Amino acid sequence: MLANFLLEASAAPLRVQVQLSDGRPLQGVVVTAHALEGANKPSPPVKAVVDQVDLAFAPDLSVIPVGSTVEFPNSDVTSHQVYSFSSARRFQLPLYRGKMYPPVLFDKPGVVTLGCNIHDDMLAYVLVTDAQYYGRTGSKGEWTVADAAAGKYRIDVWHPRMREPVGSLATEVQIKEGSEAHVTIEITKALRPGPITGRPHSWDAY
Repeated sequence: MLANFLLEASAAPLRVQVQLSDGRPLQGVVVTAHALEGANKPSPPVKAVVDQVDLAFAPDLSVIPVGSTVEFPNSDVTSHQVYSFSSARRFQLPLYRGKMYPPVLFDKPGVVTLGCNIHDDMLAYVLVTDAQYYGRTGSKGEWTVADAAAGKYRIDVWHPRMREPVGSLATEVQIKEGSEAHVTIEITKALRPGPITGRPHSWDAY
């Protein structure tokens, strides 16, 4: 991992760049920023939706604050049975089509892997975070917070194909009032192969 800290005057206080060892930007990486000075203030909960369209989850990777709920509608003509055995949230929605179960509450931070008991190639992730700021990198591997409060933060990154354990690439950055903090994080290990399902995922294009 390589972390560079550059401070310069800018309207955007925090900018995180995530790249592979060959310098290519890594799109779709989950980035979280936990405040280390004073009380960490998690983002407020949201009401999210993970649909089932053409035998796939849509979206196939979501990031939500702890305490949020997710609805799992089924827009397919076939029935699905959504489940997760992840320690951050275990649940199962018995076989359904056309009707929708009550939203599922995600009250513990962590990575939740979603599957369907009927269609084994259906795969998605919900990352639940208690960070003050969170998001995903864009096509240039960048994620920005335009109005991050001054202070010290721990920056974490996660991607479904990373070989590094969750939290292993964490680094710290100091945001000074009126200045931009720029962090570059390099993922040195080769990415895991994409799932062999015959269906593209948003994290497969590397």
